[in-house]
Amino acid sequence: MSFDPYVPSRRTALKSISSGFGYLAFAALAHQQARAGKKSAPEAAAPGPLSAKEPHFEARAKRVIFLSMRGAPSHVDTFDYKPQLAKDDGKEGKFGRLRGGRLLGSPWEFSRHGESGLWMSELVPGISRHADELCLLSGMHTDLPNHPQAQVQMHTGNHQFVRPSLGAWTLYGLGSENANLPGFIALNPGNGTAQHFGSAFLPAIYQAARFGGAAGRRGRAARRGPAAAGESVANISNPGLAPELQRLQLDYVQKLNRAKLGRDVHQPAVEGVIESFELAFRMQDEVPDLMDLSGESQETLGLYGIDGSATDRFGRQCLLARRFVERGVRFVELSHGNWDHHRNLSEDLPARCHEIDKPIAGLLTDLKQRDLLQDTLVIWAGEFGRTPHGQGGDGRDHNNKGYTTWMAGGGVKGGFRHGATDPHGYEAVAGKMHIHDWHATILHLLGLDHERLTYRHAGRDFRLTDVHGQVAKEILA
Repeated sequence: MSFDPYVPSRRTALKSISSGFGYLAFAALAHQQARAGKKSAPEAAAPGPLSAKEPHFEARAKRVIFLSMRGAPSHVDTFDYKPQLAKDDGKEGKFGRLRGGRLLGSPWEFSRHGESGLWMSELVPGISRHADELCLLSGMHTDLPNHPQAQVQMHTGNHQFVRPSLGAWTLYGLGSENANLPGFIALNPGNGTAQHFGSAFLPAIYQAARFGGAAGRRGRAARRGPAAAGESVANISNPGLAPELQRLQLDYVQKLNRAKLGRDVHQPAVEGVIESFELAFRMQDEVPDLMDLSGESQETLGLYGIDGSATDRFGRQCLLARRFVERGVRFVELSHGNWDHHRNLSEDLPARCHEIDKPIAGLLTDLKQRDLLQDTLVIWAGEFGRTPHGQGGDGRDHNNKGYTTWMAGGGVKGGFRHGATDPHGYEAVAGKMHIHDWHATILHLLGLDHERLTYRHAGRDFRLTDVHGQVAKEILA
């Protein structure tokens, strides 16, 4: 007896029909909502895979703001005080199998801050005022000292294969708290960074929605006006069709998508299109107003350094991040670069620090004032650190052996330093934290067990930390 793959079995027919009834009901409800001109309640769970989910255990953090510093900031000039390095300035250093080099002491002063007395550089005066909220992770290390691989590993846990990003795993594990907004947003993503925000083999709906750096320029007129060079303005409104007509058009398109899904049975790409179309339709209600900063007070804009100066661009990102998490977005990543200072360290590092210092200090202040910091995990990190020896007289080379990242809020100990590098800041020697441990700890703070958060793909269960990862319980508040 021959088998015709296009003739469905009774089981497939019943399954398809039942799914069709469900879709017709959903489409009818959505159409009624559009006709009524109503918005979904921000706290309402989105239908399907983006619905809010219970964590594995009680979470310390409900959401994440990840401040990604592309290019690897120098830890020995910012958050990792090395008085021995200053004493040995100019001496020949030896670093394991790595070639030697003349040690370069930091030209910037370090001092204690807050009741905790954490040592921090004069380059970050604003962030230093929040010393008692910061948990410095000074035993960080990663596998490779190359930017592309280290960036991918920082975001996905693996530098060799395409894997879901940290934000995608977070959204997969916890879902979204706002039906009208993406659960994972990337602000100002760099070129060639799709893998940093992708979902890989997870359903496509878990990848990040990416917004350009000009989004959120002040005022509605600014949104309609031309974007600055290299920036894009987020405007998803459709002036050609009323919401009721858009809904009818979308219902027809979704009917075609559902028909294909019914024929193919398993088609993740089509499932992602269906979910993303519905989300994009709902986003029109909330995103334009959310990204319009004209309602913010001058005091708030000043707090973030939004004043047309060097702090303006990153300040807007930080303020948008606060507005997004306040509305229920689960994971927001902000990107800033370039921190790759092989030369001209004495001028470029202060410039980069100046661009981020006031905006980040403003973000921490604003979150704290709004009682959001206690359950918002703020993360600051580059892909690795820089060498204690100089390069070209006024620069530092790549260093993956030891560096510093920090966290604040979200259930971590404030005013605390975990781990340490050697006296020159070259290699982690105490409280060592690999990227897998870092990921495991972030998930733990969100109430997710990194060993239980798995997805079945290609015949086996995958997880963010692969077969590695230890939670740094010492940093938990």
